[in-house]
Amino acid sequence: MQIKQFTFNPFQENTYVVYNEKKEALIIDPGCYSENEEKILDEFIVSNDLKVKLLVNTHLHIDHIFGNAFVEKKYQVQATANSEDEFWLKGMEGQARMFGLKIRHDAPTLGKFIQEGDTVDLGTDVFDIFQVPGHSPGSVVLYNKANNCVFVGDVLFENSIGRTDLQGGNYPLLIEGIQNKLMTLPDNTVVYSGHGPSTTIGREKVGNPFI
Repeated sequence: MQIKQFTFNPFQENTYVVYNEKKEALIIDPGCYSENEEKILDEFIVSNDLKVKLLVNTHLHIDHIFGNAFVEKKYQVQATANSEDEFWLKGMEGQARMFGLKIRHDAPTLGKFIQEGDTVDLGTDVFDIFQVPGHSPGSVVLYNKANNCVFVGDVLFENSIGRTDLQGGNYPLLIEGIQNKLMTLPDNTVVYSGHGPSTTIGREKVGNPFI
């Protein structure tokens, strides 16, 4: 399994393309906002001869879904996310206006809902789904035990956590979820966050002031 990270849009959001030996690809949180960013993503897909099989959103805040409609149309895949975050899609234009941004595509759609206990399968690579609300009601993380990594969206960052002052945020719930579902993973688990650098569970146990 290989992982390619892109940093897109004015919020400097991390978009991930995960792919296997069979050239099957999973896109996590496509944040590409401009036409140029869409081109960068597509050029990587094409140059590596990848077939996009899955699109998964860790949550549906606007910076993580700017590229959903593009990916849906370009690669003929619909997004998978948790149903508790579906309301964010209806308010997408309002979110954009708050930051002085414009939406370039029609609102994206959802094809499937995921929840705690589900898996997302890319060939033989299995990602266990944990629900960790608090930053957003529908926040989920994708844990791949075999490859020792977890994609956490905006739940956990290097030395920080996701903000909880947005609609549906809940600080105690977020901390509880991090402690019970992330800090119980092996210390050497690599954490791929929605913003900023990657980290490890062990590093955050020692150095994260919120935990």
